[in-house]
Amino acid sequence: MAGRPHRINEHLIEPEARSAQRRKHKFLEFTHSSTRATMLMVAAALIAFAIENTPALPYFNSLWHDVHLGFTIGAFSPEISLGHFINDFLMALFFLMVGLEIKYEMTAGELTEPRKAILPIVAAAGGALMPALVYLALNWGGEFQNGWGVPMANDIAFCLGILALLGKRVPLGLRAFLSTLTIADDIIAILVIAVFYTSSLDVLWLAAALGCFAVLMVLNRMHVYDLAPYMLVGLVMWVCVLLSGVHATLAGVLLALAIPAKSEVRLGRVGEWFAAKGSTVEERYDPGEPDIAQKEYLREVEKIHRVSRMTIPPVTRLDSLLYAPVYFVILPLFAFSNAAVVIVGSDPLSVVTNPVAIGVFCGLLFGKPLGIFLATLITVKLGASDLPEGVSWGHIVGVSILGGVGFTMAIFVTNLAFVDVETIAVAKAAILAASIVAGIAGFLFLRQEALRADVDDEGDGAGAPAGLHPLDAAR
Repeated sequence: MAGRPHRINEHLIEPEARSAQRRKHKFLEFTHSSTRATMLMVAAALIAFAIENTPALPYFNSLWHDVHLGFTIGAFSPEISLGHFINDFLMALFFLMVGLEIKYEMTAGELTEPRKAILPIVAAAGGALMPALVYLALNWGGEFQNGWGVPMANDIAFCLGILALLGKRVPLGLRAFLSTLTIADDIIAILVIAVFYTSSLDVLWLAAALGCFAVLMVLNRMHVYDLAPYMLVGLVMWVCVLLSGVHATLAGVLLALAIPAKSEVRLGRVGEWFAAKGSTVEERYDPGEPDIAQKEYLREVEKIHRVSRMTIPPVTRLDSLLYAPVYFVILPLFAFSNAAVVIVGSDPLSVVTNPVAIGVFCGLLFGKPLGIFLATLITVKLGASDLPEGVSWGHIVGVSILGGVGFTMAIFVTNLAFVDVETIAVAKAAILAASIVAGIAGFLFLRQEALRADVDDEGDGAGAPAGLHPLDAAR
Protein backbone atom coordinates (compact mmCIF):
# COMPACT_ATOMS: atom_id res chain seq x y z
CA MET A 1 0.00 0.00 0.00
CA ALA A 2 2.92 2.37 0.65
CA GLY A 3 3.84 4.12 -2.59
CA ARG A 4 7.09 5.57 -3.82
CA PRO A 5 8.24 8.72 -1.98
CA HIS A 6 7.78 11.97 -3.88
CA ARG A 7 10.59 14.45 -4.40
CA ILE A 8 9.84 17.98 -3.21
CA ASN A 9 10.28 20.66 -5.89
CA GLU A 10 13.90 21.77 -5.47
CA HIS A 11 12.99 25.37 -6.39
CA LEU A 12 11.31 25.59 -2.97
CA ILE A 13 14.42 24.49 -1.09
CA GLU A 14 17.37 26.66 -0.09
CA PRO A 15 20.51 25.74 -2.11
CA GLU A 16 22.47 24.70 1.01
CA ALA A 17 19.68 22.29 2.01
CA ARG A 18 19.27 20.62 -1.37
CA SER A 19 22.00 18.01 -0.92
CA ALA A 20 20.49 16.90 2.39
CA GLN A 21 17.06 16.71 0.74
CA ARG A 22 18.48 14.59 -2.07
CA ARG A 23 20.10 12.20 0.43
CA LYS A 24 16.82 11.90 2.31
CA HIS A 25 14.94 11.18 -0.91
CA LYS A 26 17.45 8.51 -1.94
CA PHE A 27 17.13 6.89 1.49
CA LEU A 28 13.33 6.90 1.21
CA GLU A 29 13.53 5.38 -2.27
CA PHE A 30 15.86 2.67 -0.98
CA THR A 31 13.53 1.79 1.89
CA HIS A 32 10.46 1.63 -0.37
CA SER A 33 11.77 -1.19 -2.58
CA SER A 34 10.26 -4.65 -2.05
CA THR A 35 13.17 -6.14 -4.02
CA ARG A 36 15.78 -4.68 -1.67
CA ALA A 37 13.73 -5.74 1.35
CA THR A 38 13.65 -9.29 0.00
CA MET A 39 17.41 -9.30 -0.60
CA LEU A 40 18.00 -8.01 2.94
CA MET A 41 15.90 -10.82 4.42
CA VAL A 42 17.78 -13.41 2.36
CA ALA A 43 21.10 -11.93 3.49
CA ALA A 44 20.01 -12.03 7.15
CA ALA A 45 18.98 -15.68 6.83
CA LEU A 46 22.28 -16.60 5.13
CA ILE A 47 24.34 -14.83 7.81
CA ALA A 48 22.42 -16.65 10.55
CA PHE A 49 22.92 -19.95 8.67
CA ALA A 50 26.67 -19.31 8.53
CA ILE A 51 26.89 -18.39 12.23
CA GLU A 52 24.87 -21.41 13.38
CA ASN A 53 27.29 -23.75 11.65
CA THR A 54 30.36 -22.39 13.45
CA PRO A 55 31.62 -22.77 17.04
CA ALA A 56 29.66 -19.56 17.81
CA LEU A 57 26.40 -21.55 17.82
CA PRO A 58 25.95 -21.74 21.64
CA TYR A 59 26.49 -17.99 22.01
CA PHE A 60 24.14 -17.29 19.08
CA ASN A 61 21.35 -19.34 20.64
CA SER A 62 22.02 -17.84 24.05
CA LEU A 63 21.50 -14.37 22.61
CA TRP A 64 17.84 -15.10 21.81
CA HIS A 65 16.95 -17.18 24.88
CA ASP A 66 19.07 -15.83 27.74
CA VAL A 67 19.00 -12.09 27.03
CA HIS A 68 15.83 -10.60 28.56
CA LEU A 69 14.16 -7.23 28.16
CA GLY A 70 11.91 -5.69 30.80
CA PHE A 71 11.32 -2.95 33.32
CA THR A 72 10.49 -2.59 37.00
CA ILE A 73 7.78 -0.49 38.64
CA GLY A 74 7.70 -1.36 42.35
CA ALA A 75 6.85 -5.05 42.65
CA PHE A 76 5.78 -5.17 38.99
CA SER A 77 8.74 -6.47 37.00
CA PRO A 78 7.74 -8.02 33.66
CA GLU A 79 10.40 -9.29 31.29
CA ILE A 80 10.57 -11.16 28.00
CA SER A 81 13.42 -12.92 26.20
CA LEU A 82 14.90 -11.25 23.14
CA GLY A 83 13.65 -14.09 20.94
CA HIS A 84 10.09 -13.78 22.24
CA PHE A 85 10.29 -9.99 21.92
CA ILE A 86 11.03 -10.40 18.21
CA ASN A 87 8.49 -13.17 17.58
CA ASP A 88 5.68 -11.89 19.79
CA PHE A 89 6.01 -8.10 19.83
CA LEU A 90 7.95 -6.97 16.76
CA MET A 91 6.15 -9.47 14.54
CA ALA A 92 2.87 -8.04 15.85
CA LEU A 93 3.88 -4.88 13.97
CA PHE A 94 4.35 -6.99 10.85
CA PHE A 95 0.88 -8.44 11.35
CA LEU A 96 -0.39 -4.89 11.91
CA MET A 97 0.93 -3.97 8.49
CA VAL A 98 -0.58 -7.12 6.99
CA GLY A 99 -3.88 -6.05 8.58
CA LEU A 100 -3.55 -2.59 7.01
CA GLU A 101 -3.00 -4.23 3.61
CA ILE A 102 -6.09 -6.38 4.17
CA LYS A 103 -8.12 -3.30 5.12
CA TYR A 104 -6.92 -1.43 2.04
CA GLU A 105 -7.89 -4.31 -0.26
CA MET A 106 -11.32 -4.55 1.41
CA THR A 107 -11.86 -0.78 1.23
CA ALA A 108 -10.36 0.29 -2.09
CA GLY A 109 -8.62 -2.70 -3.67
CA GLU A 110 -9.58 -5.87 -5.51
CA LEU A 111 -11.59 -7.24 -2.57
CA THR A 112 -14.23 -4.51 -3.05
CA GLU A 113 -15.43 -5.98 -6.36
CA PRO A 114 -16.83 -9.51 -5.83
CA ARG A 115 -16.26 -10.73 -9.40
CA LYS A 116 -12.65 -9.53 -9.42
CA ALA A 117 -11.99 -10.64 -5.85
CA ILE A 118 -13.40 -14.14 -6.16
CA LEU A 119 -10.58 -15.41 -8.41
CA PRO A 120 -7.59 -14.61 -6.13
CA ILE A 121 -9.59 -15.52 -3.01
CA VAL A 122 -10.50 -18.98 -4.36
CA ALA A 123 -6.93 -19.38 -5.64
CA ALA A 124 -5.61 -18.57 -2.16
CA ALA A 125 -8.01 -21.07 -0.60
CA GLY A 126 -6.87 -23.78 -3.03
CA GLY A 127 -3.27 -22.83 -2.37
CA ALA A 128 -3.83 -23.23 1.37
CA LEU A 129 -5.86 -26.46 1.29
CA MET A 130 -3.76 -28.51 -1.14
CA PRO A 131 -0.38 -28.21 0.70
CA ALA A 132 -2.09 -29.06 3.99
CA LEU A 133 -3.55 -32.19 2.38
CA VAL A 134 -0.17 -33.12 0.88
CA TYR A 135 1.48 -32.76 4.29
CA LEU A 136 -1.24 -34.78 6.04
CA ALA A 137 -1.04 -37.51 3.39
CA LEU A 138 2.62 -37.93 4.29
CA ASN A 139 2.25 -37.55 8.08
CA TRP A 140 -1.27 -38.81 8.86
CA GLY A 141 -1.50 -40.46 12.28
CA GLY A 142 2.13 -39.72 13.11
CA GLU A 143 3.64 -37.61 15.85
CA PHE A 144 4.25 -34.74 13.43
CA GLN A 145 0.68 -34.47 12.15
CA ASN A 146 0.25 -31.06 13.79
CA GLY A 147 2.60 -29.48 11.25
CA TRP A 148 0.00 -29.38 8.46
CA GLY A 149 -0.28 -25.59 8.79
CA VAL A 150 3.41 -24.97 8.01
CA PRO A 151 3.24 -25.22 4.17
CA MET A 152 -0.12 -23.43 3.90
CA ALA A 153 1.00 -19.80 3.81
CA ASN A 154 3.23 -18.06 1.28
CA ASP A 155 5.40 -15.00 1.85
CA ILE A 156 3.93 -11.72 0.62
CA ALA A 157 7.23 -9.81 0.73
CA PHE A 158 9.23 -12.46 -1.15
CA CYS A 159 6.55 -13.11 -3.78
CA LEU A 160 6.06 -9.43 -4.60
CA GLY A 161 9.81 -8.82 -4.38
CA ILE A 162 10.54 -11.56 -6.94
CA LEU A 163 7.78 -10.28 -9.22
CA ALA A 164 9.25 -6.77 -8.93
CA LEU A 165 12.52 -8.08 -10.41
CA LEU A 166 10.67 -8.53 -13.70
CA GLY A 167 9.70 -4.86 -13.75
CA LYS A 168 7.23 -3.88 -16.47
CA ARG A 169 7.57 -7.23 -18.19
CA VAL A 170 4.56 -8.54 -16.28
CA PRO A 171 1.06 -7.09 -16.77
CA LEU A 172 -0.50 -4.93 -14.07
CA GLY A 173 -3.35 -7.41 -13.79
CA LEU A 174 -0.91 -10.10 -12.68
CA ARG A 175 0.51 -7.86 -9.95
CA ALA A 176 -3.01 -7.14 -8.70
CA PHE A 177 -3.86 -10.86 -8.81
CA LEU A 178 -0.75 -11.85 -6.84
CA SER A 179 -1.16 -9.01 -4.33
CA THR A 180 -4.77 -9.94 -3.60
CA LEU A 181 -3.92 -13.65 -3.51
CA THR A 182 -1.18 -13.11 -0.93
CA ILE A 183 -3.47 -10.90 1.16
CA ALA A 184 -6.21 -13.57 1.09
CA ASP A 185 -3.55 -16.16 1.87
CA ASP A 186 -2.48 -14.16 4.91
CA ILE A 187 -6.09 -13.93 6.12
CA ILE A 188 -6.33 -17.75 5.95
CA ALA A 189 -3.00 -18.11 7.79
CA ILE A 190 -4.14 -15.71 10.51
CA LEU A 191 -7.36 -17.69 11.02
CA VAL A 192 -5.42 -20.97 11.13
CA ILE A 193 -3.04 -19.60 13.76
CA ALA A 194 -5.91 -18.25 15.86
CA VAL A 195 -8.05 -21.40 15.71
CA PHE A 196 -5.59 -24.31 15.53
CA TYR A 197 -2.34 -23.07 17.07
CA THR A 198 -3.63 -21.64 20.34
CA SER A 199 -2.30 -23.93 23.07
CA SER A 200 -4.22 -22.92 26.20
CA LEU A 201 -6.95 -20.31 26.40
CA ASP A 202 -7.50 -17.93 29.31
CA VAL A 203 -11.06 -16.70 28.86
CA LEU A 204 -10.69 -13.68 31.18
CA TRP A 205 -7.67 -12.29 29.35
CA LEU A 206 -9.34 -13.02 26.01
CA ALA A 207 -12.43 -11.11 27.18
CA ALA A 208 -10.16 -8.22 28.19
CA ALA A 209 -8.58 -8.27 24.72
CA LEU A 210 -12.01 -8.21 23.09
CA GLY A 211 -12.92 -5.33 25.39
CA CYS A 212 -9.89 -3.42 24.11
CA PHE A 213 -10.98 -4.15 20.54
CA ALA A 214 -14.44 -2.81 21.38
CA VAL A 215 -12.82 0.40 22.68
CA LEU A 216 -10.89 0.69 19.41
CA MET A 217 -14.08 0.33 17.39
CA VAL A 218 -15.75 2.99 19.56
CA LEU A 219 -12.84 5.33 18.80
CA ASN A 220 -13.39 4.58 15.11
CA ARG A 221 -17.14 5.28 15.35
CA MET A 222 -16.42 8.52 17.23
CA HIS A 223 -14.28 9.60 14.26
CA VAL A 224 -11.04 9.82 16.23
CA TYR A 225 -8.35 10.29 13.59
CA ASP A 226 -5.28 10.69 15.81
CA LEU A 227 -3.18 7.51 15.77
CA ALA A 228 -1.92 7.83 19.37
CA PRO A 229 -5.11 6.57 21.13
CA TYR A 230 -5.31 3.58 18.80
CA MET A 231 -1.67 2.64 19.39
CA LEU A 232 -2.01 2.99 23.17
CA VAL A 233 -5.15 0.82 23.37
CA GLY A 234 -3.55 -1.55 20.84
CA LEU A 235 -0.55 -2.01 23.13
CA VAL A 236 -2.86 -2.91 26.04
CA MET A 237 -4.73 -5.30 23.74
CA TRP A 238 -1.43 -6.93 22.74
CA VAL A 239 -0.64 -7.66 26.41
CA CYS A 240 -4.13 -9.12 26.93
CA VAL A 241 -3.88 -11.32 23.84
CA LEU A 242 -0.40 -12.48 24.91
CA LEU A 243 -1.70 -13.52 28.35
CA SER A 244 -4.85 -15.12 26.89
CA GLY A 245 -2.91 -17.87 25.14
CA VAL A 246 -3.86 -16.73 21.63
CA HIS A 247 -0.75 -15.73 19.72
CA ALA A 248 -0.01 -12.09 20.51
CA THR A 249 0.71 -11.09 16.92
CA LEU A 250 -3.00 -11.38 16.12
CA ALA A 251 -3.49 -8.19 18.15
CA GLY A 252 -1.81 -6.38 15.26
CA VAL A 253 -4.48 -7.54 12.82
CA LEU A 254 -7.32 -6.52 15.15
CA LEU A 255 -5.73 -3.10 15.64
CA ALA A 256 -5.44 -2.60 11.88
CA LEU A 257 -9.14 -3.32 11.37
CA ALA A 258 -10.03 -0.50 13.77
CA ILE A 259 -7.83 2.21 12.20
CA PRO A 260 -9.99 4.70 10.20
CA ALA A 261 -9.62 4.48 6.42
CA LYS A 262 -11.37 7.78 5.67
CA SER A 263 -9.86 11.24 5.48
CA GLU A 264 -10.66 13.69 8.24
CA VAL A 265 -11.58 16.39 5.73
CA ARG A 266 -13.76 16.48 2.61
CA LEU A 267 -11.27 15.71 -0.15
CA GLY A 268 -13.47 17.29 -2.82
CA ARG A 269 -13.06 20.71 -1.20
CA VAL A 270 -9.38 20.54 -0.25
CA GLY A 271 -8.08 21.90 -3.56
CA GLU A 272 -10.37 24.92 -3.41
CA TRP A 273 -9.35 25.60 0.21
CA PHE A 274 -5.63 25.32 -0.61
CA ALA A 275 -6.02 27.73 -3.55
CA ALA A 276 -7.71 30.33 -1.35
CA LYS A 277 -5.26 29.84 1.48
CA GLY A 278 -2.33 30.12 -0.96
CA SER A 279 -3.40 33.65 -1.84
CA THR A 280 -3.64 34.53 1.86
CA VAL A 281 -0.15 33.18 2.48
CA GLU A 282 1.31 35.31 -0.30
CA GLU A 283 -0.28 38.41 1.25
CA ARG A 284 1.25 37.62 4.66
CA TYR A 285 4.81 37.35 3.39
CA ASP A 286 7.12 40.30 4.10
CA PRO A 287 10.33 40.13 2.00
CA GLY A 288 12.06 42.54 4.34
CA GLU A 289 11.72 40.34 7.45
CA PRO A 290 13.88 37.33 8.42
CA ASP A 291 12.20 33.92 8.27
CA ILE A 292 11.82 33.60 12.02
CA ALA A 293 9.96 36.94 12.20
CA GLN A 294 7.33 35.98 9.57
CA LYS A 295 4.77 35.17 12.31
CA GLU A 296 1.55 35.77 10.38
CA TYR A 297 2.97 34.03 7.32
CA LEU A 298 4.13 31.02 9.35
CA ARG A 299 0.76 30.87 11.14
CA GLU A 300 -1.01 30.52 7.79
CA VAL A 301 1.51 27.90 6.64
CA GLU A 302 0.90 25.95 9.86
CA LYS A 303 -2.83 25.88 9.01
CA ILE A 304 -1.98 24.44 5.60
CA HIS A 305 0.29 21.87 7.22
CA ARG A 306 -2.43 20.85 9.67
CA VAL A 307 -5.05 20.45 6.93
CA SER A 308 -2.56 18.57 4.76
CA ARG A 309 -1.97 16.10 7.58
CA MET A 310 -5.72 15.78 8.21
CA THR A 311 -6.21 14.98 4.51
CA ILE A 312 -4.17 11.75 4.72
CA PRO A 313 -6.29 8.85 6.11
CA PRO A 314 -4.88 7.32 9.35
CA VAL A 315 -4.52 3.93 7.63
CA THR A 316 -2.24 5.49 4.99
CA ARG A 317 -0.24 7.45 7.60
CA LEU A 318 0.36 4.35 9.71
CA ASP A 319 1.27 2.24 6.69
CA SER A 320 3.87 4.82 5.65
CA LEU A 321 5.31 4.89 9.16
CA LEU A 322 5.56 1.10 9.39
CA TYR A 323 6.83 0.19 5.92
CA ALA A 324 10.55 0.84 6.36
CA PRO A 325 10.86 -0.46 9.98
CA VAL A 326 8.90 -3.63 9.18
CA TYR A 327 10.58 -4.58 5.91
CA PHE A 328 14.08 -3.30 6.63
CA VAL A 329 14.42 -4.02 10.36
CA ILE A 330 11.76 -6.36 11.78
CA LEU A 331 11.57 -8.98 9.01
CA PRO A 332 15.37 -9.20 8.54
CA LEU A 333 15.71 -9.48 12.35
CA PHE A 334 13.06 -12.23 12.36
CA ALA A 335 14.92 -14.04 9.57
CA PHE A 336 18.24 -13.62 11.41
CA SER A 337 16.85 -15.06 14.66
CA ASN A 338 14.60 -17.79 13.24
CA ALA A 339 15.74 -18.97 9.80
CA ALA A 340 19.07 -20.57 10.69
CA VAL A 341 19.51 -24.33 10.31
CA VAL A 342 22.37 -26.39 11.80
CA ILE A 343 23.83 -28.86 9.29
CA VAL A 344 27.27 -29.40 10.85
CA GLY A 345 27.27 -32.76 12.60
CA SER A 346 23.82 -33.73 11.32
CA ASP A 347 23.04 -36.65 9.03
CA PRO A 348 21.83 -35.23 5.69
CA LEU A 349 20.07 -38.50 4.85
CA SER A 350 18.04 -38.38 8.08
CA VAL A 351 16.97 -34.81 7.28
CA VAL A 352 15.98 -35.60 3.69
CA THR A 353 14.01 -38.71 4.72
CA ASN A 354 12.33 -37.05 7.70
CA PRO A 355 8.53 -37.06 7.21
CA VAL A 356 8.32 -33.43 8.36
CA ALA A 357 10.88 -32.34 5.77
CA ILE A 358 9.16 -34.34 3.02
CA GLY A 359 5.70 -33.05 3.99
CA VAL A 360 6.76 -29.39 4.18
CA PHE A 361 8.92 -29.51 1.03
CA CYS A 362 6.31 -31.29 -1.09
CA GLY A 363 3.49 -29.22 0.37
CA LEU A 364 5.17 -25.93 -0.58
CA LEU A 365 6.81 -26.90 -3.86
CA PHE A 366 4.06 -29.10 -5.32
CA GLY A 367 0.88 -28.73 -3.24
CA LYS A 368 0.87 -24.92 -3.17
CA PRO A 369 1.28 -24.35 -6.97
CA LEU A 370 -1.13 -27.17 -7.81
CA GLY A 371 -3.77 -25.81 -5.42
CA ILE A 372 -3.50 -22.24 -6.74
CA PHE A 373 -3.59 -23.27 -10.40
CA LEU A 374 -6.43 -25.81 -10.10
CA ALA A 375 -8.58 -23.42 -8.04
CA THR A 376 -8.00 -20.67 -10.62
CA LEU A 377 -8.74 -22.99 -13.53
CA ILE A 378 -11.98 -24.32 -12.00
CA THR A 379 -13.19 -20.82 -11.10
CA VAL A 380 -12.64 -19.52 -14.65
CA LYS A 381 -14.07 -22.64 -16.32
CA LEU A 382 -17.23 -22.38 -14.19
CA GLY A 383 -17.64 -18.78 -15.36
CA ALA A 384 -17.49 -17.34 -11.84
CA SER A 385 -14.65 -15.00 -12.83
CA ASP A 386 -12.26 -14.16 -15.68
CA LEU A 387 -8.50 -13.90 -15.81
CA PRO A 388 -7.28 -10.32 -15.26
CA GLU A 389 -6.70 -8.22 -18.38
CA GLY A 390 -3.45 -9.10 -20.12
CA VAL A 391 -2.87 -12.20 -17.98
CA SER A 392 -2.35 -15.56 -19.70
CA TRP A 393 -2.42 -19.05 -18.27
CA GLY A 394 1.35 -19.04 -18.51
CA HIS A 395 1.39 -16.12 -16.08
CA ILE A 396 -0.92 -18.05 -13.73
CA VAL A 397 1.44 -21.04 -13.79
CA GLY A 398 4.39 -18.77 -12.91
CA VAL A 399 2.54 -17.08 -10.06
CA SER A 400 1.35 -20.47 -8.79
CA ILE A 401 4.97 -21.63 -8.61
CA LEU A 402 5.88 -18.43 -6.73
CA GLY A 403 3.19 -19.39 -4.21
CA GLY A 404 5.59 -22.07 -2.98
CA VAL A 405 7.78 -19.39 -1.41
CA GLY A 406 6.73 -19.71 2.23
CA PHE A 407 9.61 -18.11 4.09
CA THR A 408 8.36 -15.75 6.83
CA MET A 409 4.88 -17.07 7.59
CA ALA A 410 5.87 -20.74 7.26
CA ILE A 411 8.74 -20.30 9.72
CA PHE A 412 6.39 -18.44 12.02
CA VAL A 413 3.87 -21.32 12.02
CA THR A 414 6.73 -23.83 12.47
CA ASN A 415 7.59 -22.23 15.82
CA LEU A 416 3.96 -22.72 16.89
CA ALA A 417 3.43 -26.22 15.48
CA PHE A 418 6.48 -27.98 16.94
CA VAL A 419 8.24 -28.00 20.30
CA ASP A 420 11.23 -30.21 19.60
CA VAL A 421 14.27 -28.21 18.47
CA GLU A 422 15.42 -30.84 15.95
CA THR A 423 11.97 -31.04 14.34
CA ILE A 424 11.83 -27.24 14.06
CA ALA A 425 15.27 -27.24 12.41
CA VAL A 426 14.20 -29.93 9.93
CA ALA A 427 11.02 -28.02 9.04
CA LYS A 428 13.00 -24.80 8.55
CA ALA A 429 15.48 -26.60 6.28
CA ALA A 430 12.58 -27.85 4.14
CA ILE A 431 11.00 -24.38 4.07
CA LEU A 432 14.23 -22.75 2.93
CA ALA A 433 14.90 -25.42 0.29
CA ALA A 434 11.36 -25.28 -1.12
CA SER A 435 11.29 -21.46 -1.06
CA ILE A 436 14.59 -21.18 -2.92
CA VAL A 437 13.54 -23.67 -5.60
CA ALA A 438 10.04 -22.14 -5.95
CA GLY A 439 11.40 -18.59 -6.07
CA ILE A 440 13.97 -19.37 -8.78
CA ALA A 441 11.60 -21.57 -10.79
CA GLY A 442 8.76 -19.05 -10.61
CA PHE A 443 11.02 -16.17 -11.62
CA LEU A 444 12.51 -18.08 -14.57
CA PHE A 445 9.07 -19.23 -15.76
CA LEU A 446 7.62 -15.71 -15.63
CA ARG A 447 10.75 -14.31 -17.28
CA GLN A 448 10.40 -16.83 -20.11
CA GLU A 449 6.73 -15.94 -20.42
CA ALA A 450 7.68 -12.25 -20.70
CA LEU A 451 10.32 -13.00 -23.36
CA ARG A 452 7.81 -15.09 -25.32
CA ALA A 453 5.30 -12.24 -25.18
CA ASP A 454 7.98 -9.81 -26.43
CA VAL A 455 8.70 -12.08 -29.40
CA ASP A 456 4.97 -12.36 -30.18
CA ASP A 457 4.61 -8.58 -30.03
CA GLU A 458 7.38 -8.23 -32.62
CA GLY A 459 5.43 -10.51 -34.97
CA ASP A 460 7.84 -13.45 -34.73
CA GLY A 461 5.27 -15.89 -33.39
CA ALA A 462 4.57 -17.42 -36.80
CA GLY A 463 1.60 -19.70 -37.03
CA ALA A 464 -0.09 -18.48 -33.87
CA PRO A 465 -1.94 -15.33 -32.87
CA ALA A 466 0.10 -12.89 -30.78
CA GLY A 467 -0.08 -13.52 -27.07
CA LEU A 468 -1.45 -17.09 -27.42
CA HIS A 469 0.15 -19.62 -25.09
CA PRO A 470 -0.39 -23.39 -25.21
CA LEU A 471 -1.95 -23.20 -21.76
CA ASP A 472 -4.44 -20.59 -23.02
CA ALA A 473 -6.40 -23.44 -24.55
CA ALA A 474 -7.62 -24.19 -21.04
CA ARG A 475 -9.21 -20.75 -20.81
